[in-house]
Amino acid sequence: MNNSEIDDYLTRYAATLTTFDSKAAADLWATPGMIIDDRFAGVVNDRESMAQGLEQSYPLYRELGLASVSYEHLDTRHLTDAIKLVQVRWLFNDADGNQLTDSTAYYIVRRDNDGLHACVCVQTDDAEKLQTLAAERGIDLAKFTKS
Repeated sequence: MNNSEIDDYLTRYAATLTTFDSKAAADLWATPGMIIDDRFAGVVNDRESMAQGLEQSYPLYRELGLASVSYEHLDTRHLTDAIKLVQVRWLFNDADGNQLTDSTAYYIVRRDNDGLHACVCVQTDDAEKLQTLAAERGIDLAKFTKS
């Protein structure tokens, strides 16, 4: 697995986020997949559940004005021949191409028989930056959380 292969994976992932295509995004994950940050850790056992979880965030992203997602591939650490630790800075833009916010994450990515898949995502700053953006835009995050 080389940086070109990782960049192709990240480009496809960014495209799924831009088009709000939860099924295509979920297909880029291994099962089970794990997402963790300072306050939350969750395991998703199948891609259907992953897609449903992604879809729950789309109304908020639309209200925030998200129109496109790009990335900066910051670093790759080679753990094994098939497993890499990838550091990514996601860039979230509005319809005019202006950056709304960014987020840094680490992914453990594995090459499987059918391509690369994220196994684990460690979010480092997305919750704080999302809260800041929502506050700047006068959006109450409470109306987007499940009760």
